[in-house]
Amino acid sequence: MMKPSLTLFQRTSLSVGSMKGRFFAQFLLALSGAVAFATPAQPQDVTAPCSLCLPASPTTADQPKTPVNLDVEVNLDFDRLVLDGSGDGSVELRPDGGSNVSGSITSIGARAMVGEVVIRGEPGRYVRIDLPRRIELQGFSGGAIRLEELRSDLPQMPRLDSNGRLKFRLGGVLHLTGDVSGEFRGDVTIDVDYL
Repeated sequence: MMKPSLTLFQRTSLSVGSMKGRFFAQFLLALSGAVAFATPAQPQDVTAPCSLCLPASPTTADQPKTPVNLDVEVNLDFDRLVLDGSGDGSVELRPDGGSNVSGSITSIGARAMVGEVVIRGEPGRYVRIDLPRRIELQGFSGGAIRLEELRSDLPQMPRLDSNGRLKFRLGGVLHLTGDVSGEFRGDVTIDVDYL
């Protein structure tokens, strides 16, 4: 599993290094207590457990040979928003690059860009990609706004192609409340892992 960041409202593209996928490990903590009684020991069942009843341990063939890597190629950027006074407003930036404004927001800048992310890994493998539901963006001079409803153009069951690559775009809905101004920035955490 990986958690790289996608920076919002960033003018220059940051170089986000590839991050290794998370390998799952299970740990078992057994707590036991001993109580002494003055009674004889009871007979115990010494038959072997059913091997078909136990969960199968992953074989070496099931383990991915290539870790999952994620690169942010383009940062999600809403550019400049023009407000008509104070009050509630929202702007939607869709994965296809289209936009829609409502409420106190009258327009969005022409340089607004959707985020572009590339996942690399083992060819043909299905992956699980989790995007956050809500992100709080902090202003450089104080204040906060929220980004909600992150949307991507991912298929229902994302899968790496024959070259081990999957590229997707993402946008979202930015909500403003009250009299806000300034530059706002936040990070989008993207979790990726093999299925």
